[in-house]
Amino acid sequence: MKDFNIRLINRNDANLLFDLIQKNRNRLVDFFAGTVKHTNTLRDTVDYCLVIEDKIKNKEYLPYFILNGSNEVIGFIDFKNIDWTIPKAELGAFIDANFEGKGFVTKTFNYLLESVIQEHEFKKLYCRIAEENHRSIQLALRCGFKLEGTIVKDYRTTKGELVDLNYYGKEL
Repeated sequence: MKDFNIRLINRNDANLLFDLIQKNRNRLVDFFAGTVKHTNTLRDTVDYCLVIEDKIKNKEYLPYFILNGSNEVIGFIDFKNIDWTIPKAELGAFIDANFEGKGFVTKTFNYLLESVIQEHEFKKLYCRIAEENHRSIQLALRCGFKLEGTIVKDYRTTKGELVDLNYYGKEL
């Protein structure tokens, strides 16, 4: 048995998503601003899960839960900003603070990259990572992504600060 599993989020996952975000809200507020904004209350999260379900059906967004061997939700990986004309997508991920440093994100990233590449035939994946996010940079590098450049003032945090983001890409 694997020590992790992944699965697409669905309309019935509002409680799980809300709990995961609540436990990690302070860590996520700046760089998972959209997800955090749509999960302020359980009611917001129920509505957001319905929106997610439609986006999945339209192949606009592919969000996955990371589960440990006990089927406990311990993290989140998503493919967003999908451009089917290339095809390419942006990757985002976080792990619950209680499970950091145990290799779950690296294992799931690699597993998900393989399965999603086969299923959707992406030609390129990329990550946008703030320079100070050393763990995410190391994850991207371990998974074969290469620094392609830095875009100045590329993202506005929830506090309103404009920050530079490093772009890491992986050709497939």
